[in-house]
Amino acid sequence: MTLVLAAEPLLACADADNAHCRAVQRLLTSATGPFILPGPVPEQVDALLSAHAGPRARRGFFEDLVARRFQVERLTSRDVAQIEQIEREYAELELGLAEKAIVIVAARVRCTRIVTFDEQPFRAIRPLYGDAFTLLPADE
Repeated sequence: MTLVLAAEPLLACADADNAHCRAVQRLLTSATGPFILPGPVPEQVDALLSAHAGPRARRGFFEDLVARRFQVERLTSRDVAQIEQIEREYAELELGLAEKAIVIVAARVRCTRIVTFDEQPFRAIRPLYGDAFTLLPADE
């Protein structure tokens, strides 16, 4: 099962005692993948881990990237036009680049399953592929 991941679930996994961490780990061990990180997400995870979890957590994340546990999907020039379209259509949501990239990359890989704790924007946005996003772990 393909999953597209936002940054905050990966940050939660830096703390094994975090209840959110256990939910995310359960998802990642029960799904076969691939586990997709849209281009801006690894940078966001790196910054969040640096600020909140420290160098050991950052190294663990880098090791996961090197081991290809996650598939990083870069944004293309075509995606930039779609980012602008999403920005115009959903301006009131004040979405960040990572959220818009999640919407675009999810459509590219034909996936509506998003691993995130930030439900509000993804409940409001209509996917570019499919009828609605399934937000995990909330919709389990």
